[in-house]
Amino acid sequence: MKGIQGTSNKTYRQLLANGLRYEIPKFQRDYSWEAEHWDDLWQDIKLILAHEDNEHYMGYLVLQTTNNKEFFIIDGQQRLTTMSLLILASLKCLKELADSGDDTENNLKRIDNLLSSYIGYVDPVSLIANNKLKLNRNSDDYYRQYLVLLKELPIRNTNASEKRMRECFIWFYEKIKKEFNTGEKLARFIDEIVDKLFFTVIEVTDQLNAFKVFETLNARGVQLSSSDLLKNYFFSVVDESLPHKAEIEEVENIWSKIVGKLGEQKFEDYLRYYWNSINKSVGKKNLFKIIKNSVKTKEQVFELIRNLNDVADIYMAIQDPYDDYWRDKPEIRKYIKELKLFQIRQTYSLFLAAIRNLNLKEVEKIAKICSVISFRYNIIGGLNPNAQEDVYNSLAIKITRNKIYEVKDFQPIYVNDSSFENDFSTKEFKSSSRNHRIVKYIYSKIEKYQFHNEIDEESDLFTIEHILPENADDTWGDFTFEEINRSVYRIGNLTLLEKKFNKEADQKPFKEKLSFFKQSKSKLTNAIVDNFETWNEDKLSARQKDLAKHAKAIWKIQELSN
Repeated sequence: MKGIQGTSNKTYRQLLANGLRYEIPKFQRDYSWEAEHWDDLWQDIKLILAHEDNEHYMGYLVLQTTNNKEFFIIDGQQRLTTMSLLILASLKCLKELADSGDDTENNLKRIDNLLSSYIGYVDPVSLIANNKLKLNRNSDDYYRQYLVLLKELPIRNTNASEKRMRECFIWFYEKIKKEFNTGEKLARFIDEIVDKLFFTVIEVTDQLNAFKVFETLNARGVQLSSSDLLKNYFFSVVDESLPHKAEIEEVENIWSKIVGKLGEQKFEDYLRYYWNSINKSVGKKNLFKIIKNSVKTKEQVFELIRNLNDVADIYMAIQDPYDDYWRDKPEIRKYIKELKLFQIRQTYSLFLAAIRNLNLKEVEKIAKICSVISFRYNIIGGLNPNAQEDVYNSLAIKITRNKIYEVKDFQPIYVNDSSFENDFSTKEFKSSSRNHRIVKYIYSKIEKYQFHNEIDEESDLFTIEHILPENADDTWGDFTFEEINRSVYRIGNLTLLEKKFNKEADQKPFKEKLSFFKQSKSKLTNAIVDNFETWNEDKLSARQKDLAKHAKAIWKIQELSN
């Protein structure tokens, strides 16, 4: 293929040999590997050390070079950065042995040898590191000044990439320290893995720009994220020739701001929700292709990334009810909080469009409608969220283009009263922390509606009581074994009960539980004492149907119910 200089298999030792240098170019993302990735690598290394595997394949490395000595890392920076941190963690273990007086002279020699072989050269006077690996602008200072020099790692005032590198370093340090207790074993460990971890290296010339390299990789089946592809494409549009250097720097600066605002959030998710708030809905798979075909000029690049930067704060706020953005908007905050409890993301494109184009009163109205719909459609109905997202995205485009919407636009995903009441009457919630929060939310709303009694759904005072106990057998009350299985998690079998009473009620018979129910500050729980002398499947169903009638009145959009 044009521009491909060569393909070869190389061990990690061969990659770092003979003064070769590697640099992560500016279009590459920050360090993002997490514990699951580190553990995968560690488990593979342990198989090598146990001689269960002779070698381990680390995947593709795509390198761009003009002189075969200095390489830009087009793909593979996460793996190369992690390997460097693993070796530095081993060097820290060696240094601690040397500092403690354990074979000090030999361990210092081992440190110097391994450092120069796999990390780089540190000037003894200035302590400036000339490293074999140069990270990007958000990571390299931390890497050079702290990690390579094995200094105390700062915790405060670090960006997301630095935080991840610190966590990775500590993670491997703790594993390695536990595994190897002498300098000789540590040196042998490194010596073994550098020869048994190998990569397929694709080298390309600088005549093939980064964008073409990425397209080549995609054609070869190497998976790249939309953010990598998009950022790289932006650079290719703006063009990093000398007259455009300031513009390239501006793209990089704005991009860094966006990534900084998003924090732990995935850029690809944000990009898709933003794009779908102003354009026809597109899935993750086709996202880059669609944007590439729509954004073709330098002006369009800057318009898109500046808008992404401006809207990033809103995107973070719609996921966090405690964001400062909602400080003076308590009603909207309430609905954002409910949607977070429901784990609803389908509304994001709609909210981005609404907040940018409508007044606060209309945004509040949309937030309420979305919360009610989500409760009926997702929480109680358990219906297909894809159809729901299509409606929200169509609404988002309408709002973006015309600055208006109608409540009836939500009709296709509003579960009608009859279906909702039927769904609620048979709904069950298996035990989990999230489901318990949802049940507490449901009961606190019904409590307020039916008895005007305020119960803080977030308070630890109340827990979820299973009237028919979770571990009941067919000797408990008037239930067969089959009835227990289909009844225990139904809403009608659940109620709010103070933690102290719940613990005492435990597996007790129904009539004994009534004394605890009577003492509760929950009126709904008190009502069990007034309405039921015994407890069986029929009584449970009757209670749940009664709750369903109240729920139908609470979670209701009048305009959609007529």
